[in-house]
Amino acid sequence: MYFKGKARLDRRTKDLVKRLRSGDIAIICHDDIDEVAAKSLIEIHPQAIINAKPSITGRYTTKGVYKILKDGITVIDQVEEEIFDLVKEGTVIEIQDDQVIMNGQIITRGQVLTVQDVEEKLQEARENLKLELDSFVENTLEYARREKDILLGYIELPELRTPIENRQVLMVVRGKNYKEDLKTIRGYMEEERPVLIGVDGGADALLEFGYIPDIIVGDMDSVSDEALRCGAEIVVHAYADGTAPGLARLNEMGIPALVMPMPGTSEDVAMIMAYEKEASLIVAVGSHSNLVDFLEKGRKGMASTFLVRLKVGSILVDAKGVSQLYRQGLKAKYVLQLLLASLVPVIVILWAAPSARPFFRLIILQFKLLFNM
Repeated sequence: MYFKGKARLDRRTKDLVKRLRSGDIAIICHDDIDEVAAKSLIEIHPQAIINAKPSITGRYTTKGVYKILKDGITVIDQVEEEIFDLVKEGTVIEIQDDQVIMNGQIITRGQVLTVQDVEEKLQEARENLKLELDSFVENTLEYARREKDILLGYIELPELRTPIENRQVLMVVRGKNYKEDLKTIRGYMEEERPVLIGVDGGADALLEFGYIPDIIVGDMDSVSDEALRCGAEIVVHAYADGTAPGLARLNEMGIPALVMPMPGTSEDVAMIMAYEKEASLIVAVGSHSNLVDFLEKGRKGMASTFLVRLKVGSILVDAKGVSQLYRQGLKAKYVLQLLLASLVPVIVILWAAPSARPFFRLIILQFKLLFNM
């Protein structure tokens, strides 16, 4: 096994994919690669991926690296983290089996990951699921005790210029299958004209599909400058004590912003804000919605998302995965049945009309002559 190419490296995979190109060698620091990160890497298809962390630890049943390997991309796992000090962006490096080579010198070694390795870790994760679930439940109960004011509605909301009351809200998170789901619900978006809320990179997802978000919510770490300048209202997610690291970026850009202090994730902030502003419906795209999603992130903060979903559940509709229902499109037999059904009343009306009867008799006679009936 041998590869040679330009190195593109970043400890944050979502930042790396903005610069990564096909033919490059990606260097990441990402344990338990989730499916969203995996998909973004697969779409670019680098020659190989070098990971300073274990791509799958066996803690969660995350299939990110499994999909990367199945797509034919080589993964060198668990190299020394000092590779980030030794290799500079754009440097040409080589991979020879499990060795990483620069300027003819071996700078580190790793493990060449195989599908079998990943399958063994996935089995380990399935056996480990009970322990992880116990931990998640404990975190959830701890969060509920500590932050019950959020569940009870005692939270200060920003004064928005965008009206939300009695309107439907579409909240977009750049999560799993967000592109497919946005394509599927285009009709709904055009018909209902919901308030569009992009959560961090979800704002870029909306722009990618030709929609301008009304509101952008997040800590501003994964949203582009283009999205921030699109004219949307900006709500910076701050820590519970009011500290908002993301505000500094907006101040440098000269963009006004509102601040909403709240524990949990930016996704939680968007849902709570829409709910408390009395939206009639919240449609969520790309958000975290199931056990694997919550455990896969491996963060205590995901407990808040679970509880927030319980709070807003009466008006929450999850569009995640809706594209899977319609991916086959309309089958030919259904089109034929629809066509025949629509012709029946026309034929009945024409047959009932005296002037049309000779026409039908002529057609019947032609069929008899054609098929020797």
